[in-house]
Amino acid sequence: MRPEITGSILPVLQIGLDPGDMVIAAPGELAWMTPNVRMTTTTATAGSSGLWGAFTRAVSGGGLFMTEFIADNGPGGVAFTPKIPGQIVPVDVQPNRGYLIHRHGFLCATQGVQLSTALQQNLGAGVFGGEGFILQHLSGACQAWVALGGEIVANDLRPGETVLVHPGHVGMFEDSVRFEVTTISGIKNLMFGGDGIFLARLTGPGRVWLQTMTLPNLAHALAPYLGKGEPASTAQVVEAGAAGAILRGIFGGDR
Repeated sequence: MRPEITGSILPVLQIGLDPGDMVIAAPGELAWMTPNVRMTTTTATAGSSGLWGAFTRAVSGGGLFMTEFIADNGPGGVAFTPKIPGQIVPVDVQPNRGYLIHRHGFLCATQGVQLSTALQQNLGAGVFGGEGFILQHLSGACQAWVALGGEIVANDLRPGETVLVHPGHVGMFEDSVRFEVTTISGIKNLMFGGDGIFLARLTGPGRVWLQTMTLPNLAHALAPYLGKGEPASTAQVVEAGAAGAILRGIFGGDR
């Protein structure tokens, strides 16, 4: 297997496959492939938990199905691209070293990957109009690739060291890092700060990858150019024209 990441702002992951090699991807990530690569869509991939595992993936935003790409009758190749500008991060997943990633960060992986819901925490639903913050747990024993939005800032947290992050900018972190949701302090900050009311508290030890771009921020910036009338919601922006084709299905409503 020969992976290669090409590009910077709009990267593509190209993987050369030897006969029998398999790559497992999230739905809708395929860019192109050679004719001798066989696709199989299944709910049983990415873990041994069968339909229950597929259900938890769907709840976490990863989709009910996964797609297997297998090279038949000689070497082949397959390519995947993220849906918004950003970067593709390769990660080495081991039984004692997993990762928590944002809800649509999983791009693809080799055999042995396990993908499940790690966290579902309510961010002020109801009276505050907040949305759920959902993470996926990437574990098993495999090589995986994760798509993060915009530029990436990586921090290696020492034991007990903490960083506070807007939830939408949490891209990925090692599962040794402790995650908590806290509120922004101060009434004026809560009411007039414009940064929401929740922050993610990440405490080491472990590495944290922060992303500079989130879907709703990008959608908000594009909204004035997508037609007149009532302000578009995030869902409407995602579905609108060419911009919707770029934005659809990434990051949900985390910010």
